[in-house]
Amino acid sequence: MPDDPFDWLDEEAARRERAGLVRALRPRPADPETLDLAGNDYLGLTRHPEVVAAAAAAAHRWGAGATGSRLVTGSTTAHAALERELAAFCGFEAALVLASGYAANLAAVTALGGPGSLIVSDAANHASIVDGCRLARAETEIAAHGDPTAVRKILDAHPGYRALVVTDAVFSVDGDAAPLAELAAITAGRGAALLVDDAHGLGVLGPGGRGTPYAAGIAGHPGVVATVTLSKSLGSQGGAVLGPARVIAHLVNTARTFIFDTGLAPAAVGAARASLRLLEREPGRADRVRAVAAELYARLTGAGLTAARPDAAVVSVRAPSPAAAVRWAADCRTAGLQVGCFRPPSVPDGVSRIRLTARADLTDGQIAAAVATVIATAPPEALPPGRTPVRAAPES
Repeated sequence: MPDDPFDWLDEEAARRERAGLVRALRPRPADPETLDLAGNDYLGLTRHPEVVAAAAAAAHRWGAGATGSRLVTGSTTAHAALERELAAFCGFEAALVLASGYAANLAAVTALGGPGSLIVSDAANHASIVDGCRLARAETEIAAHGDPTAVRKILDAHPGYRALVVTDAVFSVDGDAAPLAELAAITAGRGAALLVDDAHGLGVLGPGGRGTPYAAGIAGHPGVVATVTLSKSLGSQGGAVLGPARVIAHLVNTARTFIFDTGLAPAAVGAARASLRLLEREPGRADRVRAVAAELYARLTGAGLTAARPDAAVVSVRAPSPAAAVRWAADCRTAGLQVGCFRPPSVPDGVSRIRLTARADLTDGQIAAAVATVIATAPPEALPPGRTPVRAAPES
């Protein structure tokens, strides 16, 4: 009898167990009892009555699904309206909505890269950008994280190439922002394009949350393209590419994750449009989420923990090891707080972390409770010598 063709999976599972890298799904109830600082609902809009009502209304009008790809039957007048509204809000000429932010990055990188071109990618870019670079079949060079000089040197070493520089606007691991104005000046001076993934910047940075390119003064520049997700600040689902109209037209004709994927469900379109209207009406939500992130950082570092200073909504706290990060996150969850857990290979520098994501709708009491829980459950090695966690119940 031949060997089971999947016996090798047991060996892989054992290897992950030894390394403390096992991942598992944890379905949440509709009304969780824990405080969520692990998700990406930065503006607290995913349960906002107006957003939920708009999603339901769109589903009633258009049906539960898009019915097909965008080029067949999957485009509605609501999709077109969302594209116009997103482009106007973020300061770009045109937009194209896709089924996810991951699909948007794959579309932009592969359609704007390609054989014979050069892609320069930041070392800390999101996995969707990394996968886009692999699929683009371009010559890809990795630039040191957040280093415009490294980008300039790579471009100068490849004269004559059609070049694309791609970077996260806000990096999801440590929450630091890319030097977009410097990168835009470098690319513009060398005939290269700049692609910015603003998944964690839309709704948080820029006036009224208009995004990181807008904040950097480069939104709408002829050589700049941005991708966004609708699933974070806008509390919905999906993604979009923003840029010059001719870039969007090129993607419609060449981007495989647009051409061959079913269109975004109408309910998600309706929810995203409602969130945009709310953000325009209540621009202070962006200010509030940044203030909450700054408060979390100040309190956690004040207690002696090592955290990255947040440029947007992500507050990342270093853990001594992958196993310690997993235990820390589990202890927080037991104490009523959901936090993220980042371990290799998700972190390019190999340093494990727990990650808190600020929300604009957090109360001062919830902020205090979250900080108390993180400190009380911290591994002893994460605190300064001589200081041990206080295992008291967090304040409510």
